[in-house]
Amino acid sequence: MTSRLDNKCNLVQMNGKGVHGKQTVNGKSMNGTGVNGKGVVHGNSIHHLSVNGSLYPAKTKSRRERWEVKPSEMANKTLNPIRAIVDGMKLTPNPDKPMIALSIGDPTVFGNMPTDFAVLQAMKDAIDCQKYNGYAPSVGYLKSRQAVANFYTCPEAPLEAEDVILTSGCSQAIDLAISVLCNPGDNILVPCPGFSLYKTLAVSMGIEVKLYNLLPEKSWEVDLKHLESLIDERTSCLIVTNPSNPCGSVFSEEHLQKILKVASRHCVPILADEIYSNMVFPGCSCPSMASLSSDVPILSCGGLAKRWLVPGWRMGWILIHDRNDIFGSKIRQGLVKLSQRILGACSIIQGALESILNNTPQSFYNDTINFLKTNSEICFNELCTVPGLNPIMPSGAMYLMVGIDMDCFPDFKSDVDFTEQLVTEQSVFCLPASAFEYPNFFRIVVTVPEEMMVEACGRIKEFCQRHYCSGSHDNNYLDQ
Repeated sequence: MTSRLDNKCNLVQMNGKGVHGKQTVNGKSMNGTGVNGKGVVHGNSIHHLSVNGSLYPAKTKSRRERWEVKPSEMANKTLNPIRAIVDGMKLTPNPDKPMIALSIGDPTVFGNMPTDFAVLQAMKDAIDCQKYNGYAPSVGYLKSRQAVANFYTCPEAPLEAEDVILTSGCSQAIDLAISVLCNPGDNILVPCPGFSLYKTLAVSMGIEVKLYNLLPEKSWEVDLKHLESLIDERTSCLIVTNPSNPCGSVFSEEHLQKILKVASRHCVPILADEIYSNMVFPGCSCPSMASLSSDVPILSCGGLAKRWLVPGWRMGWILIHDRNDIFGSKIRQGLVKLSQRILGACSIIQGALESILNNTPQSFYNDTINFLKTNSEICFNELCTVPGLNPIMPSGAMYLMVGIDMDCFPDFKSDVDFTEQLVTEQSVFCLPASAFEYPNFFRIVVTVPEEMMVEACGRIKEFCQRHYCSGSHDNNYLDQ
């Protein structure tokens, strides 16, 4: 066989024991010395070798006799707990009542919460200028990253463009953060109840998930003793969600400081899921974790989805808040490498990002928060009068959790049964909190139109009155 290199023809004949005959390499006769006994060519020339009389080495195994294509181990390990619960439910709405879905964490579903005109105009301008139709850098355009840095920087936690990685939604930000911090066999600490995606991602990567308890009787504060008891030498990340999905809770500065002290004592970095950052009701404050940390390094994950009411636009980010150079260059480089697995966030949204952040009026944010607070108060006030139910008033985000005293409803074995029958009788769908690994609760999304919230609460009340067993004990978490 021949190969052309520098317009010279070189011929190599091999039988696995060396070279027979003469070989000419770069104009010199090698006399069989240019190739070792294993068929490796020395020097800079490139040759096609004929081994054992054929172009390719002899196969050690016979060809496959039949097709057998299997899903990967990662695919088999990937499970969305919400889908696992909901797909197993028998959801047959009452045909006499229109369906009211209080289960979907998408504020756009009912059309009553549009984004601001300034956000739409920014998108139109980005499209019309035709500057953002190509590939962006995997970490995002420098100008867009600087816009995010400028928006979130503060004296306690300064940011520059190099501290920002743009991602395809907050979900990818979480994915990258877990991937850069954790190896198979490590464990991460996840709130319970908490956003199900953390477990979905971690388990698929061979990472153990340890659930730390949130306390409903303390407005879902972290059980700090339980949290600390779970930490060991393989704990690579503590996830803190604030404000919370599914609870709607907002941690105080004092409580955040206590969480940071636990992380500091055990040298565990924090993944701060702050997608609901600043979505807190009037009278509450929600400082970022990074603004309070003096020594704990933090990867803060956020995005446009919820505060700007555009979850389908898939624009998220990671804010790298290093402390004492603990992350150093390696974590930053790791995030860059991981971001290169796909070509990053949508270039059009990146092109609009600076205008979105700078030009969205404060009145838009205020209107959104006031609406969510009003709906939360309606829901809480209606359901706290229902025997057997224990709603917990939220302080932010767009969710409200309701405890079920199952002893008061002997017709049902679980929160899944309860919510399934609620659909059958009243055409109201609330997500059973078993989907968040927290049984005997259900989650209500408070983004529906106000009149629909009133109607839904009325139906839930009617349903509970029908199934409530008056001789049972009513356990109210708020009175503990």
